[in-house]
Amino acid sequence: MSVATASSAKAAQPEPPALALYQQVKDHIARKIQDGSWKAGDRLPSENELVLQFGISRMTVNRALRELVEQGRIVRVAGVGSFVAEAKPQSTLLQIAHLASEIRQRGHDYACRVLGVGRVAAPMDVAAALDLRLGESVFHAMCVHLENGVPVQLEDRYVSPRMAPGFLQQDFTQVQPSEYLVRNVPFDQAEHVVDAVLPTAEQGRLLEMDATQPCLLLTRRTWSQGTPVTMVRCLHPASRYRLGSRFRADGNPVFG
Repeated sequence: MSVATASSAKAAQPEPPALALYQQVKDHIARKIQDGSWKAGDRLPSENELVLQFGISRMTVNRALRELVEQGRIVRVAGVGSFVAEAKPQSTLLQIAHLASEIRQRGHDYACRVLGVGRVAAPMDVAAALDLRLGESVFHAMCVHLENGVPVQLEDRYVSPRMAPGFLQQDFTQVQPSEYLVRNVPFDQAEHVVDAVLPTAEQGRLLEMDATQPCLLLTRRTWSQGTPVTMVRCLHPASRYRLGSRFRADGNPVFG
């Protein structure tokens, strides 16, 4: 191929499409939040100021702000303005997370309030989930996990005694139940289901939240060589926590 032909071919390459105008506004605001220029609670420029700054229509600016609200990056107060939202800690969804480690990695204080640990008779749903007989003995633990003194998760866990016979002897103020099980009963299958629910009055009291506010309920089961190990229900106040994950096209989670 001649130099002239190569130059012509290069010139014929299509230019990458320009970002949509509303996306430019979104990216500008997101960068300001990401680099710390605008912190949680800071007021954003008004719609009119953004219209003048970018030379675009008010409708376009409104779309950018609306999508940022939907993504949880900003909050809008009618008649007052738009503000940077408080960041919600995000817990991984596709891997078994050590909540204590996640909280400490954010530079925050972690604490576990153990509500009870003992043996109980397996109710119907637990017996079915753990492949036990109805009423068979099963280990049960309830804990509240706190970040900087604020409850972020209510853990209600059932464990098969045949798979983790030493479970009841652990001090769960020092080692999370999930961390103990991952270390001592390696799992090879896990199932996650997430529901949006309202807490009961008791759950609201334990999480120090209004029972009319929604929660995210993560129900997880794990297996080792085809035998159920544990079933746990983790209740998170939706206003304080989010669940998410990142994974490759082959379905494997991205770690690190």
